Amino acid sequence: MNYRWILLPTPDKESIERLSASIGCSPIISQLLLQRGSTSYEEASLFTNPLKGQWHDPFLMKDLDKAVERILSAKKAGESIFVFGDYDVDGTTSVALMSEYLKGLGMNIHTYIPDRYKEGYGLSIAGIEEAVNKGCSVLIALDCGIKSVDKVEYGNALGLDFIICDHHNPGEILPAAIAVLDPKRTDCHYPYKELSGCGVGFKLIQGLQQRLGLRISELMAYTDLLAVSIGADIVPLTGENRIFAAQGIEVLNTKPRHGLAALMEVSKKQGYFDIESVVFQIAPRINAAGRIDHGHIAVELLTTRNVLLAKELAEKVNKLNADRRTYDENITSQALKELEGSETKASTVVYNADWHKGVIGIAASRLIEHYYKPTIVLTKSGEVLAGSARSVHGFNLYDALEKCSDELIQFGGHAFAAGMTLKPEKLNDFKEKFEAVVKSSLREEQKTPKIEVDIPLKFSDINLSFYNTIQRFGPFGPLNMNPIFISFNLKDCGSKHVGADNKHLKLELVCNDGIIYSGIAFGKGHLLEMVQNNPIDILYNLNLNTYREKSSLQLMIKDLRESDVN
Repeated sequence: MNYRWILLPTPDKESIERLSASIGCSPIISQLLLQRGSTSYEEASLFTNPLKGQWHDPFLMKDLDKAVERILSAKKAGESIFVFGDYDVDGTTSVALMSEYLKGLGMNIHTYIPDRYKEGYGLSIAGIEEAVNKGCSVLIALDCGIKSVDKVEYGNALGLDFIICDHHNPGEILPAAIAVLDPKRTDCHYPYKELSGCGVGFKLIQGLQQRLGLRISELMAYTDLLAVSIGADIVPLTGENRIFAAQGIEVLNTKPRHGLAALMEVSKKQGYFDIESVVFQIAPRINAAGRIDHGHIAVELLTTRNVLLAKELAEKVNKLNADRRTYDENITSQALKELEGSETKASTVVYNADWHKGVIGIAASRLIEHYYKPTIVLTKSGEVLAGSARSVHGFNLYDALEKCSDELIQFGGHAFAAGMTLKPEKLNDFKEKFEAVVKSSLREEQKTPKIEVDIPLKFSDINLSFYNTIQRFGPFGPLNMNPIFISFNLKDCGSKHVGADNKHLKLELVCNDGIIYSGIAFGKGHLLEMVQNNPIDILYNLNLNTYREKSSLQLMIKDLRESDVN
């Protein structure tokens, strides 16, 4: 796949020099800090020390005081509380966090994760009726509920009080809950808008902790769950999320809960776990529970205090994750065959009644790696078709589906990922409508993926001290990505194929000043001849590669092309 290389704007020279003098750093570091919004010594110090960041006052969030009062009145009266959450990582970590905290207050708690296939996403009638049958008087909905107006009304009629903790965009009408906690409410003035669902739940327990006069530092033990939710849900790694993530990663690597420690062990990854490790090692295994079996397994894993049970459950979700990979590979392979000859279409919509519903979202992401287009993968789900959609950079998928809403039973999600259901007889009409909407609104530059490049580097700029400074820019993630550098006019001095079927490249490159660095370029094996016979430009991150207790800097190549520098 070809990429557009977009070099980020360079801050003005005066600002770079001023910040460099203020904090005593190189102009390169100063430029990188300015690109991330740090314009002074104080801002740079806070940015590079997220572990020391302060949490916002939770009572700045609309309705949080009402939620705290209702829970404390339930505690005083001995009422039971029903903790309901979505079946994905954000939802299950939210339920684990809330239920563990409330049980620690001595409250009677029941937890519930909806069945992905029988109930679908969000608050369900079955869940509400279960809460009533359990004798609960309060239902806390986590990572869902902001648009469940009818279901909340149904639950209210049965005597349930609702507390909604969500982070998705609200509709025009809010549910008639005792409290609706969502920083994206237009009337909510909470200073940080991009919390995960688990993050909203955390603000509620922070409010409870403050109101009860308990030590806020005790809540640090919950930040490992927060970090996992933040990494898995692809929320921005800025502001309070970045503070939570840094603190949670610290807990994850020093004193993780038994379930996460067991997941880290079965992942076979050695050494330090960062946000990338969460995304690729921990999150898929937790997600596999809800995708292949049931999300309550993940909640049990994340809350158990029994080491042996944690190991047993971690092995179980590890096996479910292996099954998930097999389903994913089979769906992607079948879909690619079906899509042969469809290159001229603006969108991708594929359907097969036998595909596993829990994996179609992952398959949609895989298809975008082959055909960079807004993509929907559909399968049969009872009497209807269920779909999962993924978008390309800059194209608002939610808006596109809204224009197709006449063909759908329901849909939900956000700009980059969404789900929907439709009647089988509407499939062709929906495909035509979605294709027409995408074709009319997809801009030319959105048809090719882009890589944003922070700054040009010479090999002489790279050393261990520079790498260590860059690491203080983490945790990395959306809106705070690991810096990508560009180097020009490099020559080969021993590059070769590596990996099965020669799929990858092990690069040995020398720049004009004679300095040599090694790099790895995954999936670029077909470019070896070009590398060997032409000067090249490369885009890359820096990585510390440790082998047999020896560490060296390595270039992690994002893309490369023949140089046009003479």
